[in-house]
Amino acid sequence: MTLDAVTIVGSLAALLSTVSFLPQAIKIIRSRDTSSISAGMYLVTVSGFVLWTAYGAMQTAWPIIASNSICLVLSAFILTMKLLPAPQKEKVADALDPGAADRKSKTEAPSKSS
Repeated sequence: MTLDAVTIVGSLAALLSTVSFLPQAIKIIRSRDTSSISAGMYLVTVSGFVLWTAYGAMQTAWPIIASNSICLVLSAFILTMKLLPAPQKEKVADALDPGAADRKSKTEAPSKSS
């Protein structure tokens, strides 16, 4: 069985679209900063992925279901982190990256005392 150009292009598009949310999610976990994230944009994005996943399920199209489900989880995580109050955001980030607090304290400059 040989892969044709359409299958290769479609597979690469799905892969890149799916992993495109990872850098943002990782940055949020490490920095705990979501101030520059648009909640409205991610609300629309999450809604779109819900609909694409439902569409895939109605068509029994597993490539659509799989890729959009992964995108849905990642974009919903980013939206959730944006909407969470700071203490809960810290708890989630600490649970996902326990060493981040140690790395952050090592990179911060020591405070000057008078």
